[in-house]
Amino acid sequence: MIVTRSWLNEWIDLDGISTEELAKTFNSIGLEVDRIEEFNVPKKVVFGKVLECEKHPDADKLNVCKVDLGTAIRQIVCGAKNVRAGLTVVVATIGAELPGGMVIKPVQLRGVDSEGMICSPGEIGLHSFCDGIMEVDTSVGEITLGAEVCENPYFNDALIEIELTANRGDCLSIRGVARDLSAAFDRPLKDYSVSDNDDMRGIGRILSLVHDKELDINLRYKALELDTLSLPFLVKMRLAQIEESRESDVESIMLYATHSTGVIMRAYSHSFFANDDEQKMARVHLSEDEEGFASITSDEAQIASTVGVIQKEESKVTDNNGVILIEASYIPPDIISKKMDENKVESGPLFYRTSRGSEPELEAGLSFCIDLIEKYSNSSTFSGTIELSNSVKEKIITVSKQEIDEIIGAKIDKAVITKILKNLGFNTTKSTVDNYVISVPQYRHDIVNKQDIVEEIVRMVGIDNIPAKPFVLTEDNRLEDNYFEYKKRMHYRMRGAQSGFFESVHFVFDEKKVLNSYGFETTKAELELLNPIVQTLDTLRPTLLTGLLKAASQNKKNGYSSVKLFEVGSVFSPTREESLKMAFIFSGDKEAETLLNAGRPAKVDFGTFVQKIADVIGDVELRQYETTHSLSHPYQCAEVYVAGKRAGELFKVHPEVQEAYDLEDTFMCELDFDALTYELKVARKTSKFQASFRDLSLLVSKDITFEAIKTVINTNATKELVRFYPVDKYSDESLGDNISLSLRFVLQSDEKTLEEEDITNAMESILNALKDELGIGLR
Repeated sequence: MIVTRSWLNEWIDLDGISTEELAKTFNSIGLEVDRIEEFNVPKKVVFGKVLECEKHPDADKLNVCKVDLGTAIRQIVCGAKNVRAGLTVVVATIGAELPGGMVIKPVQLRGVDSEGMICSPGEIGLHSFCDGIMEVDTSVGEITLGAEVCENPYFNDALIEIELTANRGDCLSIRGVARDLSAAFDRPLKDYSVSDNDDMRGIGRILSLVHDKELDINLRYKALELDTLSLPFLVKMRLAQIEESRESDVESIMLYATHSTGVIMRAYSHSFFANDDEQKMARVHLSEDEEGFASITSDEAQIASTVGVIQKEESKVTDNNGVILIEASYIPPDIISKKMDENKVESGPLFYRTSRGSEPELEAGLSFCIDLIEKYSNSSTFSGTIELSNSVKEKIITVSKQEIDEIIGAKIDKAVITKILKNLGFNTTKSTVDNYVISVPQYRHDIVNKQDIVEEIVRMVGIDNIPAKPFVLTEDNRLEDNYFEYKKRMHYRMRGAQSGFFESVHFVFDEKKVLNSYGFETTKAELELLNPIVQTLDTLRPTLLTGLLKAASQNKKNGYSSVKLFEVGSVFSPTREESLKMAFIFSGDKEAETLLNAGRPAKVDFGTFVQKIADVIGDVELRQYETTHSLSHPYQCAEVYVAGKRAGELFKVHPEVQEAYDLEDTFMCELDFDALTYELKVARKTSKFQASFRDLSLLVSKDITFEAIKTVINTNATKELVRFYPVDKYSDESLGDNISLSLRFVLQSDEKTLEEEDITNAMESILNALKDELGIGLR
């Protein structure tokens, strides 16, 4: 953002404030100064007026001019194409030393005496903005012939370029920057000068606005009968200073008004919206286009502009005469940015302002623009306006004086806080003695909570003006929950590495299209990322699995025959609720090539992978389960339980997915990190008596799950039963719809060595329960 002292001075009185102090203030309030450029026109460069202009008798490209310098009339030979009688010009008189080192002396040019030089902008140290000499007018104030140009504030100026953060769209105008200075210097911001310049019949006679649905935009239109508009000198000079230009005078005025006020201004030719030259009524159609943007069109559906994005060349004003329509618009920056992210379309130079946040005071911006046009033309304005307004919900933030002091760490006087907020445009009239009830202005879309309010106060008070406090050195208990969470994560990461897995770390973003194709539910559309890093990282990841698959595939392509990876990281629900997961992948060979396997190791299998997971997280229990996504093999997946609590899922990767990622046999597991145990290890008493083992071969129907058998045994087991587990499963045609399942039982007592009678009673209790509840007996 580029500003100049003289331009800022039109909105706030900077009298007595040096450029150095101004730059220092900008830096202190968070508007970082990128560069400063001083414009100092040399002494003996004065204003003059060309009285006569005749061709040089001996040079076609030279003119001999009589120039009034106030105290005398001088003859000056000038080669500029635009020199002519009647012009007010800038003249370097005898003895003037120009920025390039040239010293003006009396000379003869092709035999004609010349006493001075009529100057172009570059010759006196200004930015070039015209082809030839400067044509000065009253836009720079009252001109006294012979007065030194350096005495005029517009020529003795300072340019300051400010580096703005993306959230400070309110400072993308001269008035917006002046508003921050108003709070910093406690000087009032000058109001808009609104003139009653409606001197023609009502605008409703020549313009109507048609719209078929409510859109989140505000529009306001005025109409003018444009007559001999002449772009003023000051506008030309300032547009050159901000390094901007437009093809037509009207477009230049729109840009100047936008940069001054922050209101997005556009000018349309009235004839673009009228069917023919004789039709006096123009109809502006506002509708939503195919990409969801607000579009301005004519009766013939010819697009004039996309509101906040771009204006078509066909609708622009190219002539300085005729009826024109001036549009002021406002669209919330979050809405236009999101739409542009969803549908990339061509944008114009003003899109940057609308996407960062423009000025919503449309009426004041329009009045500023129309006053400027009428001042430098013979134009007439149609009375009234055509407007479309959407009510905006007022944003209210409540914060107490005590909270402000606690966040800052110092007590700020209540009157100082109130004055700062008022100067920044915040409304505090509903506040009480101890609490601030703050209404946030619409142009400060970046203010959302009490911390933002405190930040505004701090940057205006100045961080250097807040008294420092000594450190209070007290020893507190640092073993808080976050410490134990950190230790738990480190514990499982170390266990994963010890078990042969390598840690993999990925972005918390993933590709929405890929996730949806595998059946994962991604972030809701209204909560989706507005500006993703790349298209392949366009959503918050709901799982760690796809990232590990990509990493394993890349390792396989790099020549690794066995890939074992794990990751501990955050995943997000469709409503952006964050949780922590731990995931594993094991692909390819289950061991290295050795002499024992003759250089041909077997591929990883289900049992091997489960054992690896158990090595990391401890005892696990698997239950029958069907995943909700399509990454898994339909017949090789299980639900993982740790200490009786569901922890996650474990499965073999579907053959089609393995083929898509160019992987061999691959197994994966994803666990809720909170479900993994991390408790204080407590010693348990163990029996000193010998354990006994009993095997039972049961005849079990194929329809009965092991889970059902396990539940019955655990419910009816005696206290002597330590554990049990399957050791064999057998089936043949003679068993029909049944299978033979062999279970091994481990029995032990803390009080004695078990006798045969004790073991028999324990087994009979289990067998009776199995028969009664599941119809299972001995084979």
